[in-house]
Amino acid sequence: MVRIVLISFLFFCSLEVSGQLAGSVVSISDGDTFTLLVNKKSLKIRMHGIDSPEKKQAFGEAAKKYISDLIFDQEVKVQVKGKDRYGRTIGIVSCRGVVINEKMLMAGFAWHYKKYDVNPVWAQLEATARKKRIGLWAHDHPIPPWNFRKLKRKAP
Repeated sequence: MVRIVLISFLFFCSLEVSGQLAGSVVSISDGDTFTLLVNKKSLKIRMHGIDSPEKKQAFGEAAKKYISDLIFDQEVKVQVKGKDRYGRTIGIVSCRGVVINEKMLMAGFAWHYKKYDVNPVWAQLEATARKKRIGLWAHDHPIPPWNFRKLKRKAP
């Protein structure tokens, strides 16, 4: 019996580290992070390859609203890429056959996070949104969220 429980536990844990999850989105933290309910278990999901403005940053609330309109209270699939240092599951998110990470880039509500992803298609999606000056790219000098977080840590 202990062996079966251990094998089941290891199998479920391995699904979170690599593989695919499916569940309902129960809350939105910001433009690139949300909570997914999978088999009555809440998992914090951080979207792979993108970085949206922080909530207190220009376009932060707009990014949160945009992703909320796309996936809140919807069934989504997450292609798991791993875990981050905060224990969040990192993944590529799809809803009704649409890759949400890409939608965030196309709408101008996220940077392509090239530090963690080298997908040339995603780089082009960001470049196109920049060229069209949509979303956060309407601003003359948008501050990348990683720089915004760094400045916030340095502030007294």
